[in-house]
Amino acid sequence: MHQLQDRPMQPWKEITHYAGFDWAKDHHSVIVVDATGQLVADFEFAHSQAGWEEFSKRLAPWPHLAVAIETSRGAAVDQLLQRKYSVYPVHPVAAKSYRERKAPTGTKTDHLDAWGLADALRTDGHGWRVLQPLDPLTEQLRLLCRDEIALIEQRTALVNQLQQALAEYYPAALEAFEDWTDDFTWDFLIEFPTPELLVKAGPRRWEKFLHTHKLWRSQTVDKRLQLFAQADQFKASTAVVVAKSRLAISLCKLLRTLARQLADYRKEIEQLFEQHPDHDLFGSLPGARQTLAPRLLAGIGSDPARYGDASVLQCLAGTAPVQYQSGKVSLVHVRWACDKFLRYTVHLWADSFRKASAWGQTYYAKKRKEGMSHACALRCLGQRLLKIVFRMISDKKPYDAELHARNQQKHGSWVLQLNSQEEAAAGA
Repeated sequence: MHQLQDRPMQPWKEITHYAGFDWAKDHHSVIVVDATGQLVADFEFAHSQAGWEEFSKRLAPWPHLAVAIETSRGAAVDQLLQRKYSVYPVHPVAAKSYRERKAPTGTKTDHLDAWGLADALRTDGHGWRVLQPLDPLTEQLRLLCRDEIALIEQRTALVNQLQQALAEYYPAALEAFEDWTDDFTWDFLIEFPTPELLVKAGPRRWEKFLHTHKLWRSQTVDKRLQLFAQADQFKASTAVVVAKSRLAISLCKLLRTLARQLADYRKEIEQLFEQHPDHDLFGSLPGARQTLAPRLLAGIGSDPARYGDASVLQCLAGTAPVQYQSGKVSLVHVRWACDKFLRYTVHLWADSFRKASAWGQTYYAKKRKEGMSHACALRCLGQRLLKIVFRMISDKKPYDAELHARNQQKHGSWVLQLNSQEEAAAGA
């Protein structure tokens, strides 16, 4: 088995050579330049065990070497980190600009991409932030949480397909149930796959299904039973019913399988979260609960040195706005270049936090009154919450609502003043 090099991460002052790494699925291009910008290595290698052994041998003459690459995750980054190289991730927009410095005509090749990255690392890398590898437990949690989100997105796509099929041949079923991510809706279609079979089954089987799945509600039962009784009055042609009912049953079976896998993912994520040393830290966050607390830990990590200060974390999460200023023009817009997983997680947490915290709800309501949209108000709240989280992981202390209230009072927070006014108005 190939033995990975045991080299420590090196400070910038010790770096003598700079590698640009243009990655692909099955092969990678590498260019190495020295401190004067002279090319000292230019080669490609396959993404395989033999290829990575060749990579290590080709770079062995330069032990003080840093690598620039146009991503911060993936198989190539994982291999580089295992070999203890100092990795500097570059945003794709910046990488394009670095390439255009070498070829302003618009020429694009793997060679140019790697050369642009290598030379940019040489000239500008002193101001870049090296990629800090996560500890194995946090990295595993991060990957599981990201994969869980990907599976949820696949479930959403399958549900959308299912609803489209129902709209074509079974509108009564579509109207009878609202949330088609609930497993009882899939059971309903498997038991009553077509409008004709539903009507033929009769009231006793309808009532049994509703009771078995605990769906008997006085507010909805009459409407559902009426829809079931009239399901075959508005129907598609025989060919459409036969074809689309088959598709619907197939999608329901896929969704059942996917639901079981998601349950297994959630169980493993919660077990890893329980084992993590910072479980109590992130578990103390109001509104995070079992679902979002592991994702926040996975997305943020527990090492403040990865960010330096809270503003870097806020930019990474997409809560910090982007400012454009030129002459008399000054604009602010949403930051799209960010960690999408972390932005999505912080958005959900901010929405849950405002429902679990009085000051969070007051802050959100104030932003809404100022004319902000729901999403914009949550971004503003998330911006404040991330500052709190950064302080928590720096001090290694869980969230303390009373301490936060004292700090708000100490600094004369307008949120606290609004809270006091609302409490006084409620008591009057």
